[in-house]
Amino acid sequence: MLAARLHEYTEDMSEALSIDNVERPEVDASNGVVVEVEGAGWCQTDNHIIEGMWTDYVEQTLPMTLGHENAGTVVEVGEEVSTVDVGDRVICHPVMTCGTCRSCRLGNDMYCDDVSFPGLTTDGGFAEYLKTNERAVIELPGEVDPADIAPHADAGITAYHAVKKAVDELNPGDTAVVIGVGGLGHIGLQCLDAMSAADIVALDVKEAARELASELGAAHAIDPASEDAAAEIESLTGGTGAQQILDFVGADQTTGLGPDIAAAGADHHVVGYGGHVHEPSQTLVDGEFAYRGTLVGRYTELQELVALVDRGDVELRTSRYDLEDINTVAERLEHGEIEGRAVIVP
Repeated sequence: MLAARLHEYTEDMSEALSIDNVERPEVDASNGVVVEVEGAGWCQTDNHIIEGMWTDYVEQTLPMTLGHENAGTVVEVGEEVSTVDVGDRVICHPVMTCGTCRSCRLGNDMYCDDVSFPGLTTDGGFAEYLKTNERAVIELPGEVDPADIAPHADAGITAYHAVKKAVDELNPGDTAVVIGVGGLGHIGLQCLDAMSAADIVALDVKEAARELASELGAAHAIDPASEDAAAEIESLTGGTGAQQILDFVGADQTTGLGPDIAAAGADHHVVGYGGHVHEPSQTLVDGEFAYRGTLVGRYTELQELVALVDRGDVELRTSRYDLEDINTVAERLEHGEIEGRAVIVP
């Protein structure tokens, strides 16, 4: 089968991955599942993997097939698999978990002691077939196209996971700020609008993104490059500030904005990453302000997100590309030229 593989870390996205002919994966465990990939979302994390940013956090063996936002049709199952069958269309949670460690039993899939992450620690879905396991697959409703929903496997549940934490702290009439209405942020904004009665303020330097934010439910859309975002939010909230901040950019400038726009007791959820948090400890003490990280989402949260998609509450803006266009996608995303989410269709 054909697969897009990383052979060496590089910052040059133009030739980052090579299209190789490799053996098709087969079920080698009783809970194994092989999926024919019909859509695999390209994520900013893929760019970071190519750059070697994850080598300090997980063990990686190159060459490796990338791609962790995967959906398609089941073509083979292990002898103990009972929740899906050959022919079922599924979306794949990005982690394959053991189910028996304490984290798994608590429902915190992303902390599994024996986790495997296709496209990060094992071969992923930028290929014609993907090997995963039963604990990772969720059957799709009848009308959902696997290529349309694939990015929800990571981008979607990561945004949903952050929003779900924020919603727990939001009351009707509170203000929530969404920073960055791109591939992640446009999902998070829709989840926030569907799950809370907060007033949503969106920040983005792109006019098209601000227009999209207003279309998707934001009450206000601000350009932080030309407007004083902190002053605008202070005015909109009567001096209170935002109770929850969802940062889908994670750059130094956006994490630094948090304390200037936050209400007392507010949380700044860092979802996008690549920057740093540079704040004195007193900033956290004063008003009990907190930064909260976001690492993907639980299996059950992916089920919940699929339900929102099936109801029409969350719609992905996607563009499709052939497998041989993979490096073009990497370059375009690196330069911020892709609106919404890019989906590779092998």
